[in-house]
Formats: sequence, C-alpha cells, structure tokens
Amino acid sequence: MGKFYFDIADYVVFSGMLLVSAITGIYYGCRSRYCKSEEGSDLKEYLTGNKSMQAFPVAMSLVASYISGVTILGTPAEIYNFGTQYWFIAFSIWFSGAIVAYVYLPVFCKLQVNSSYEYLEMRFSREVRMLASVLFVMDEIMFLPIVIYVPSLAFNQVTGIDVHLIGSVVCFICIFYTVIGGLKAVVYSDTWQIIVMFISVIVLVILGTIAIGGPSVVWNRSGAGGRLIFNNFNLSMYERHTVYGVVTGGVIFWTAFNGVNQTMVQRYLSLPNEKESKKSVLMFTVGVSLFVSLCVYSGLLVFATYHKCDPMTAGRITQDDQLLPLYVMETVGHLRGVPGLFIAGVFGAALSSLSVVLNATSAVVLEDFVKGCLRISITEKNATHLVKIVILVLGAMSMGFVFVVERMGGVLVMATSLSAIAAGTTFGVFTLGMVIPWSSSIGAITGAVAGAALSGTISFGGQYSMASGNIVLHKLPVNVDLCEADYGITPNVTVINYPDESHIFALFRISYHWITPIGILTTVVVGAIVSLVTGKTDLARLDPELISPVVQFLLPPEAQRFAGTATSAIRNRLRNAEDAALMQEVSSSINLGEVQGPSR
Repeated sequence: MGKFYFDIADYVVFSGMLLVSAITGIYYGCRSRYCKSEEGSDLKEYLTGNKSMQAFPVAMSLVASYISGVTILGTPAEIYNFGTQYWFIAFSIWFSGAIVAYVYLPVFCKLQVNSSYEYLEMRFSREVRMLASVLFVMDEIMFLPIVIYVPSLAFNQVTGIDVHLIGSVVCFICIFYTVIGGLKAVVYSDTWQIIVMFISVIVLVILGTIAIGGPSVVWNRSGAGGRLIFNNFNLSMYERHTVYGVVTGGVIFWTAFNGVNQTMVQRYLSLPNEKESKKSVLMFTVGVSLFVSLCVYSGLLVFATYHKCDPMTAGRITQDDQLLPLYVMETVGHLRGVPGLFIAGVFGAALSSLSVVLNATSAVVLEDFVKGCLRISITEKNATHLVKIVILVLGAMSMGFVFVVERMGGVLVMATSLSAIAAGTTFGVFTLGMVIPWSSSIGAITGAVAGAALSGTISFGGQYSMASGNIVLHKLPVNVDLCEADYGITPNVTVINYPDESHIFALFRISYHWITPIGILTTVVVGAIVSLVTGKTDLARLDPELISPVVQFLLPPEAQRFAGTATSAIRNRLRNAEDAALMQEVSSSINLGEVQGPSR
C-alpha cells in the first residue's frame, strides 16, 4: 500500500469518532421523553424529533444522506480517470435545490405526512403507495452493505485489519445509537460526523497542495495531462461526461433524490415550519456543492502527484477507489493522526449515511407496510418497539450482505442499476401526482411500470455490455515514465484495444447521466397519456393541497371546497385504527387481571 501505516495516534483519532457516535445515541436516547416516561414510548419524538429540530443540524444531516465513503473515494477517482467535466454537477445541485424548495417541499410541509409515500395513497391509491415503498426498501437494502464495505476496504488497506471485523464493529455502533437515540441521535451524530469529514478533506487538500508545491503545480500538471475539461458541449448522449449530460442528468437525479425520497422528507418535516425547511435545503445545497468541489480538487491533486507513474498500471493498486487512500498514506502518512483523521472522515460519512437509511427505512416499514398496506392496528408503544426491531434486522442484514458484496462484483452493478430505476420511477410518480393534476391511479401505475422497464433495460443492458467486454470505458491516458525511477517498478503496460461499439443496442451505450431522466420522462409521459385515455381525475373534486403551488392555477375555483379532504380521510382512518388498538390492549389487560385474580 505504501510506506506509512496507522500508528497509535491514528487509532486514537478513529476510535474517538466511534466513541462520540455511541455517546451521542445514549445522550439523546436518555434525554428524550420516550426514555424517561413510565407510560411508554413517544413515537413522534423518535421518528421526527417532535418537529423541534433546528435548520443547521438538519441541513448537515441532509448532506449526510448523500455524502458517503463512496463519494469521498469515488469522486477523486472519477476526476483522475475522466477529467473535470464532472465538476458541473455542482451547478446541478443549485438548480435542484430551487426546484425542491418551491415545487415539492411545500406539498409535504402542508400535508405533514409520516412517510413521503403516504402522499401517493392520498393522491392515487394504496397500490401506488406500495409500489413506491417496495422500490425504496429494495434500493436501500442493496445500498447499505456498499456503504459499509467501501470504507472498510480503505481501512483494511491502511491498517491490515480484516474488512469484516471493522465493518461489523462500525455497523454495530451505528445500529446502537440509531436504535437508542432515534432521529435526534441520527441528526446530531450526522452533524459532527459531517464536520469531521469536511475537516479531514480540507486538511488533506491543504497539506497535499503544500507538499506538491502549490495550486499552480496541480493545475499545470492536470492541464498537461488532459484532465482540465470544461468545454465539452457535445450533444451526444453516448459520451460519459458532457456539459448537457452532467447538468441535465444531475439536476433531475438530485431533484429525484432530494425532493421525494423518504430519507430527505423525514428530515424536512422534523423542522417546525416550511421556512425552516427551505433554509435547511439552502444550507444543504451550499454544503454538498462545496464538498463535491473539494473531492474534485482532490482528484486533480492525486493526478498531479502520480502524473508520471499511474498506480493502477504499475500494479500498486487494483481498484480505482484505492487511489485516494494510497495518496493519503504516501503524502501525509508521516504526520501522526492525519491518516486517522482522514479515515475517520470516510467512516463518519459512512456512519451518517447508514444511520439515515436505517431510520428512514424503519419509518417506511411502519407507516407504509404495517399501517398502510396491511392495515394493522398498532399502539404507539408497540410501533416504537417495531421500528427498533426493524433497525436491528436491517443492520444485521447489512453486515451479512458485506460478505456477498465482497465476493460478487455483480451485486455492485445490481445496486447501482436498481438505484437508478427506483429513483427515476418513484420521482416520476410523485411528479405525476403533484404537477400533472389530471393524472389518475391507473396512469400512475402504468407510467411507473413503463419507466421502470425502460430504465431497467438501459441500466442492466449497459452493465451487462461492459461486463462482457463489448463496451469499454474510455479513460483518459496515463503516464508511467518515472515508475522505475521513483518506485523501482517496471510496469507491464498493455495497449487497450477498444472494441467497435456501433453494433451495440443504442440505449445500452448512453451515459449513466441519462438513465434517470429517461425513466422519469417515460413515467410522466406514459402516465399522463394513459390518464387521459382511461379517465382523468376530476379536477373540480381534487384536493388542491395535493398539487404543487406552481401548477395550482390549473385547478378550477370549486376545487377549493375539497381542500384538506384527502389528508382528513387518511388521518381519521389512522386515528380510528390506533384508538381500536389501544382499546383492545386495555381490554386484554383487564381480562388478564380478572383471570389472575387480585394480588396480595
């Protein structure tokens, strides 16, 4: 791996990060009412923090929803291999934030749903709600083990500790504070973990830039190596990164993820009002765009360091994600504690992503599957127990699937593909509901099936074509002239013969940036057309609270008479079910007391 390895200072820094995470869970768990109360749990506080959260910690938790160890390690590798065109994703994030704040967020703030997918039952039907919920849970189950495995692999490289051991320890600590502390523990743990992550990358960038001789050296070497690409305005959808592809695909993907995904909506609604929610979106946008920019610069820094000896060609690493850990150990490995800080940042990002997903997925299981689909009446106390059990089960599954991810590379491909399918399809259905007033339940289901089928075909077809060697990624050229002089390595340089891809089905060759937009567009267009053909929704009887403010002008004036009716219907059903469950529990307790007789 390199000359330097973890010493005691690095282990102390890394262990400190894990310890503070555990303490955070204990603190917020025992501070909350549901821990102190003798009467039982307070589910609202556990899942939403009683809607008393503050904008900054929630914004940092939102950043944590996106930033993971995969981002920290993968973005520099992307820049190293394909150039800076990807940097345009920072502009996409700003456009996306504005769309989320003014098109989708107001609807959720008005309805105050417990699960974002509850909206789909209000707007369409229970079947549509379940379809989106199933896609979400499947996507997160595939995502969780990757979040654990990637940083564990990096830790293994710098310490030699077994991947499964460190992954299990970190996952256990995350499960612990998520179960004990609920949303507050998740949000506040995410906040300081994200701060640690920012600090670790900033320290790395500063020290690395000083070591190499300044920003001008980084810029000049990157330019000479062909990594500075900002003007690719090619309209082709086949190129990996173009201005149009990165910006268009980035805006739509980020809006799909930030606008309707339960991991995000749950945090938006933990704030007291819409103004605070919009403020958190703004902070989130600033934070993510800055962090992505730092990761892009890190990629240039790595390239400038190895511009005369590519580590992959020299056989010093075997995977692209190992580039940054190699750079860290060889550049700042002699500074005690700095490698530990960097790995702590990588794992902090992983922990925050993991806790967010565990908390959000448990809420979806309770609200959408137990209450929404199965119509099971459950008391608040039992619901809280159920949520905690779900977190434990999901955490255990995540640790188990790490073994699968390690041995089956196809799982990584499947997870990536499923994420694109789930994001595009689900967001398309929400867009139908909020932006296309005449869309119906039949149109939503038909559009979702069509969107999932097309995006799935593109995604899996493209991945299969790459796995079979019919499509080979065109990485930018690298140099190995000084490998022998600097490292005593004589690289085995092989000339890549790129195959003729003209015979490959056109959709299999398009850039990954276009998969989500195509899925969303298909879902919306097919859904809108089918709704018109099979019987569109009566706009005069449509609850205007279900429609985004930007298109409410399309509704007739008489629709205002039905404002709030969809929400009231769902809330009354849930309230009646909870009352029935409580009465049943009280009745069972009374009957049990009668059978046992009076106590002495």
